[in-house]
Amino acid sequence: MSLRQSGGALAAALLLSACAGGLIPPSAGGPGPSPERPSTGRPSSSGGEAATRPQPSTPRPTLPPTPPPTQPADQQGTAVAAGITRGPDIASLIPSGERSRAALQAFRISCPTLMRRTDQSGLTRGSDWNNACAAASSWPEASASEFFSRYFEAVQVGDGTAFVTGYYEPEISGSRTRQRGYEVPIYRRPPDLIDVDLGQFSDTLKGKSIRGKVNGTKFVPYDERAQIVSGSLAGRGLELAWAADPVEFFFLQVQGSGRLLLPDGGVMRIGYDGQNGRDYTGIGKLMKDRGLIQAGSMQDIMQYLRAYPAEGAAIMNENKSFVFFRELTGAGPVGALGVAVTPEATVAADPKYVPLGAPVLLSLDRAEPNGVWIAQDTGGAIKGANRFDSFWGAGAKARGVAGGMSARGSALVLLPIGSYARLSGQ
Repeated sequence: MSLRQSGGALAAALLLSACAGGLIPPSAGGPGPSPERPSTGRPSSSGGEAATRPQPSTPRPTLPPTPPPTQPADQQGTAVAAGITRGPDIASLIPSGERSRAALQAFRISCPTLMRRTDQSGLTRGSDWNNACAAASSWPEASASEFFSRYFEAVQVGDGTAFVTGYYEPEISGSRTRQRGYEVPIYRRPPDLIDVDLGQFSDTLKGKSIRGKVNGTKFVPYDERAQIVSGSLAGRGLELAWAADPVEFFFLQVQGSGRLLLPDGGVMRIGYDGQNGRDYTGIGKLMKDRGLIQAGSMQDIMQYLRAYPAEGAAIMNENKSFVFFRELTGAGPVGALGVAVTPEATVAADPKYVPLGAPVLLSLDRAEPNGVWIAQDTGGAIKGANRFDSFWGAGAKARGVAGGMSARGSALVLLPIGSYARLSGQ
């Protein structure tokens, strides 16, 4: 995946059932206020934090969709097959301000990869981006909105109806060594965890893969969460670090990357390095179905898990997926595009419907996410046209916004000028 184990969609990942993709790869870390470090070596409880109060907004209506043309079998399930509608002139739709400036920065660092990668959506070719990327390298950020309106045109994919959730880079108390108060192991990827590309065995299985381990002469599923939590990997030297709180660590696994706030005041950044191959189960939906919680936000779930630790541990184990980590160095967490994700500018998207690296213009019933974002990430729960997961950075503010983010409205994908004419044959 990218930043997130399940696609980064925190609210959706917790509430829905999704297969882990790979953000989540590591989420992009960005500046943000850090929670108060515990002076006793014990973590301060943050489970009672409230989600940020939504700022209502009226979304722009979607356009009447264009009936999709008949496509060859290898293009089914892509943006082209979903149907492309010419969007409105975007000059008056792109707001000025920090969101657009951050999006320009994110687009700029995406360009080297964007121009050489194969676009799964069928919307663009690498050379299509040359002019915009050349201009972006020196374009003044103060006029970022003008950059997007000058070099891009809008298209609506399918019916354009958007659903947007949020993810963030968690900050939790941790230690590089096991000590009192830090006794939850954070494991490296085990060497016996094997990825199998099933397409190598049969053309009918192309694009499918499984993870597991060899047991004698058989390939079997890898240990599930309950087994790992109970110590099935202990004593093998796989401990990368130690967390102070199993609930906080569970949420960090959902996100796929995060920051460990160390006892000496330092910070250790860790990122996704594989998953045990077991299906991801969103515990929020389980809890809502059982009448244990009402709203289903991250904050609601965490509050219950803390109030009933024994029951909470059993519920967490119902999600059999378990994520392994590596230490991250350099620029912030890296998304599926292979570049550091940008707080309040990166969205995770389904690459079959949105070219990774392309700008996306959101107009939603919640004001905070409105504006231009760059599709730099993917996620296991982020599937289909107009499904996005917005990245909010790190710290308490990011956690509050991402944890309660659920917005609906319309989305436009911004493509290099001339793309629609080529796609529509005009």
